[in-house]
Amino acid sequence: MKSLNASIGNLEDGKQLIRSSGSVGANYIEANEKLGEKDFQFRLRIARKEAKEPGYWLRLLKEMNPKNEQVEDLIKESFELRKILSSILNKVKC
Repeated sequence: MKSLNASIGNLEDGKQLIRSSGSVGANYIEANEKLGEKDFQFRLRIARKEAKEPGYWLRLLKEMNPKNEQVEDLIKESFELRKILSSILNKVKC
């Protein structure tokens, strides 16, 4: 995020955010390349679990940059993504 100050904390937390968000996407892709229904559910659960970590890094960035609205928007999107993954899992279980 170019709108953040170039502090060491922002740079390091930003790197962690990028790494952790990549894991969510990779696990979601793996879920869509499923070997069966149980594999799909398993991989989707991992993606949902991994989606919590970017939220953590975003909250740290928010504490260091309280006036940055972009970070707050990304926190909301992170939460929405977890809800979407949960909704998919709930529909698959039915």
